Amino acid sequence: MENKNFLKDLAEVYDFLDSQKESVNKLITYVENKEYDKLTLIDKFAETLNLEMQEDLRLALVTRVVNLRDDSLVQVLKKLGKNENEIIELQEKAYCFVRDFWHEKHKNTIDYIKTNNLLTPFYQEIFAGVYNVGLKMSSWQSAWTRHIINGVNKELLDMFNGDENKVFEYLEENSLFDMGHNSIVADRSYSALVKDEKGNYSSKAYIKAFKEQTTAVVDALEHFEERLINLEDEIYEQKWNYILYIQSLIKAFSETKEHKLVERWADVDRAWMKIKSPVQIGHPLEYYEDHFRKAVALEWDIRLTNPEFTQNDHRVTKIKSAFEKIFESLKGEKKYQDIYNFSLKSLDKVQLYIGRPALFFGAEFNGLFSAQVVPNDEIVSKEEGKKIFAFADEILQTSRAKPFLKLTQEIFGQKFLSEDRTFLFNEPEAWHQVYDITTIGHEYGHILWCDAETEAVMNKTGNFKNIEEFKATTGGLISFFLDDSNDERDLEKQVLMDTIKRAVGLIAWMEVDEVQPYYCEGLIHLTALFETKILDWADEELIIDISSVKYENLKQWYVKTYTDLAKHYLDKKDATQFLNRFAKKDEKYFMPINPKINSFVKYYFKRYQEIGQELDTVDSKENYIK
Repeated sequence: MENKNFLKDLAEVYDFLDSQKESVNKLITYVENKEYDKLTLIDKFAETLNLEMQEDLRLALVTRVVNLRDDSLVQVLKKLGKNENEIIELQEKAYCFVRDFWHEKHKNTIDYIKTNNLLTPFYQEIFAGVYNVGLKMSSWQSAWTRHIINGVNKELLDMFNGDENKVFEYLEENSLFDMGHNSIVADRSYSALVKDEKGNYSSKAYIKAFKEQTTAVVDALEHFEERLINLEDEIYEQKWNYILYIQSLIKAFSETKEHKLVERWADVDRAWMKIKSPVQIGHPLEYYEDHFRKAVALEWDIRLTNPEFTQNDHRVTKIKSAFEKIFESLKGEKKYQDIYNFSLKSLDKVQLYIGRPALFFGAEFNGLFSAQVVPNDEIVSKEEGKKIFAFADEILQTSRAKPFLKLTQEIFGQKFLSEDRTFLFNEPEAWHQVYDITTIGHEYGHILWCDAETEAVMNKTGNFKNIEEFKATTGGLISFFLDDSNDERDLEKQVLMDTIKRAVGLIAWMEVDEVQPYYCEGLIHLTALFETKILDWADEELIIDISSVKYENLKQWYVKTYTDLAKHYLDKKDATQFLNRFAKKDEKYFMPINPKINSFVKYYFKRYQEIGQELDTVDSKENYIK
């Protein structure tokens, strides 16, 4: 097959994924139009959970299937009076229902590729192999969540009466973190804590803590490797890169010595960085779910690059320019130069992939990322660089499909929403430019101000991620604010409106532990918006002023705060010190220290709990779709 024919096939697969997602999104349309006879899947879902159907439950279940998040469902279950254990049990049943639904969709994708003889035998086998391994990853996910998130982590909190600082001290004093490169404590774990007969915890590699499930994954990977060996990749000549990658995964999953785990997985990342085809396999990389030991979640997927995408250095050039300006303003000591150079070299090595998820498994049935920069292992990144994945097409499609909600209408008002929705539905090119600034800029922003030990040093009290997401998003914003060219100046209002929506919307994630870093990010953005008077809160009304004077004040606030944050990173100070400038723990959750913002956050979350799953009856998509 010629390369152009392969790309043509790739485009057909990409279009199939688009249409498949569109068909799933129709579940939202059926709810909006009250076409309940077309929602037999959702009726079955409620029956599986043994719940009586009502309007807010119906929307929450549709959201769980379509958008893969369960925070709405959890709020409905709380309103129904379910206790914590009942909610955990229902979350697990919901996970299994959604998993089985999407497994069937993924099987349809593979059948479509094979029936129409698309791609090449080699890449057909890539899809089939990832699917077969994925089935094993998904079946492992339940045990992983039960043991780590709902088991050990809750036990640790109970041991110390909910005091997280004491949990971190206990883990450190008892050497219960994985050891990383150069025998320093790693910023993540590839193991789980297991109690012995005396009630003491010890760290066990996944192959020991989850022997049956991990062995099943390894067996599937070995079968995958055997199938690929007999085929050739005549398009990209990546055969041996894929095989070496799979072999490194087998070694990593099979490793029994806990002190070797980080290095084994670094080898996985090294092998993975060598694969540069449009068909990218994702492996366990992120660790948001586990607040204490950062146990790496069971991600497994194929990310397919849009065949029309061409590599460009548009955003990274603007990021570098802003990075240089901030660094020069710090007039840093020589010790800062090494970290600056480290980040700069990482930026130069980035591989950018714009596309959409094709197959996904395991932890990803609890939510897909809109973009991602990986690997997180900075030793590997120093050698090989990073990959940035951005699912712009998927996010635009999802954003347009999302239902209009009563809460959004109540908080933002029709004027703000009409302008934002007109932009969303009618200006796709400009929308992609805003996505480039805010989302792809966010991923580049993660790379800045860090070296190989930054996270481990700054995370002693467990809040590194809770400022890192703000640093990332603001890195993208700073590249926009400090840009000397005028090629994006006409997007100022939309970037500001996007920032407002994000800051307010993230309040809804207050009680969702695995996305706490984004919730905390939102609290810092709210501080920016309130301190510059773009937002105000009076008589239970959010007042929005996006005048040019306020916008200039906001730019200055972000530049100053980001400069302070950069210095904080360069000095590797504990992350909690920076976070506490804006928010402090109020019992279980972080809350803003600014009284007015605090009042607004409490009000918004209360209304989210009360009406967060109710549809807006004032506005409709027909007003925007031309």
